[in-house]
Amino acid sequence: MKINKLLVANRGEIALRVMRTAREMGIKTVAIYSEADRNALHVRYADEAVCVGPAPSAQSYLRGDAIIDVCRKLGVDAIHPGYGFLSENANFARQVREAGLIFIGPSPESIEVMGSKLAAKAAVSGYNIPMVPGTPDAITDREEAKVISAKIGYPILIKASAGGGGKGMRVVEKDADFDEQMDRAVSEAISSFGDGSVFIEKYVTSPRHVEIQVLGDQHGNIIHLFERECSVQRRHQKVVEEAPSAVLTPEIREAMGQAAVDVARACGYYGAGTVEFIVDADLNFYFLEMNTRLQVEHPVSELITGVDLVEQMIYIAEGKALTIKQEDLKIKGHAVEVRVYAEDPANNFLPDVGTLETYVRPQGNGVRVDDGFEQGMDIPIYYDPMIAKLITYGNDREAAIQKMIRAIDEYQITGVQTTLPFCKFVMEHDAFRSGKFDTGFVANYFTPDVLKTEADPQETDLAAVLAAYLLDTQKPKATAAQHTASPSKSRWRERRLG
Repeated sequence: MKINKLLVANRGEIALRVMRTAREMGIKTVAIYSEADRNALHVRYADEAVCVGPAPSAQSYLRGDAIIDVCRKLGVDAIHPGYGFLSENANFARQVREAGLIFIGPSPESIEVMGSKLAAKAAVSGYNIPMVPGTPDAITDREEAKVISAKIGYPILIKASAGGGGKGMRVVEKDADFDEQMDRAVSEAISSFGDGSVFIEKYVTSPRHVEIQVLGDQHGNIIHLFERECSVQRRHQKVVEEAPSAVLTPEIREAMGQAAVDVARACGYYGAGTVEFIVDADLNFYFLEMNTRLQVEHPVSELITGVDLVEQMIYIAEGKALTIKQEDLKIKGHAVEVRVYAEDPANNFLPDVGTLETYVRPQGNGVRVDDGFEQGMDIPIYYDPMIAKLITYGNDREAAIQKMIRAIDEYQITGVQTTLPFCKFVMEHDAFRSGKFDTGFVANYFTPDVLKTEADPQETDLAAVLAAYLLDTQKPKATAAQHTASPSKSRWRERRLG
């Protein structure tokens, strides 16, 4: 079925990204927005726009019924969910299908299977995919779980089955800490996902987070677009991503790619998705989970392969077969992405929302900025504080990094604190430059003090000379009249001073 009109059930840079691609494909676009986003760029860019509720996402962007109702009224053919919000909600995908609309993403069944880490592990168990040692099912008997943990060997990781983004995840260093960390993990899982199911995995020390981009059609064809390294994180959430990884050998890359394709095949996957792996210090890799949506960091994969993932998602949703074969894909060059958050790295990366008093994007060959803001706009308090994604591309890793440092220096943002200074610190750090880093990068190397810059001695001396010169040249010159003060004025001075 040809898609003629598409609604983007999202906001910000991803909404703009999808709309621009759709427009290039001759597809009309519809934006939804909350009252807080009335003047947002994605609203102005769309052919049509409809307000779906107040600022809180539960009353706007998460209202699947209202979104589907907008589609009916405006004659929309398909919904692209972007990422976040309803993008991995199997019930919403099912409602879209039942309404006779196209969901630009995987089937509800695939989302359901991969939405549970335990169900995902069960689904791929028939394939030869490396798995981290752990419990096959959710924990029901705490004492038995302790016995299993002892067999696996501490440290172990307690993880929410329905979790993501580091929520409901606790590292347990020794048996004495088990009960306390278990209680915290369950409590956080319930508050974050409404599901307290947790399981246990061996905690891999010095882990790297490496993921494989996959693309599948509705005819059983599945390919991978190589890997992304996403190990620089804060609070288990990514800040810096790159493609390809600096450490994978061609042999490991091929093995991980095949494993990712098998994971996708295990759940009948179609659309764009990401299979996440954890890689240990010896470059052994283990399956973690599958994200059944487009990822924030998808641009780096696009740049090294030349494949437009959003365009491919739309073609796949229309029922077209992939025209790209695995043997057609080659890695060309290197790409790095940093997430520009309205956060203060010097204050534990806490959000620092406000008004973008200055907002000037960097320019140049090999520099890409995906954003949804412009100068004078407010960063809403209701949503993720990401302002933009800054991506650079070069012939090799060093060129991409150097280009990123230059782009960060040229990115002008005032009015809010951002993660740009932290990202520059990463780009210039020896551990990152050498490729010898893991998910503990922030804990191992970063403190707020490293962002304090000391004044250049030469610049300080020059400033002192300039200040002295200005004071001297701007000092009022005494006149003859001023030297011959009137008697009355002299007496007035004497009285004031005496």
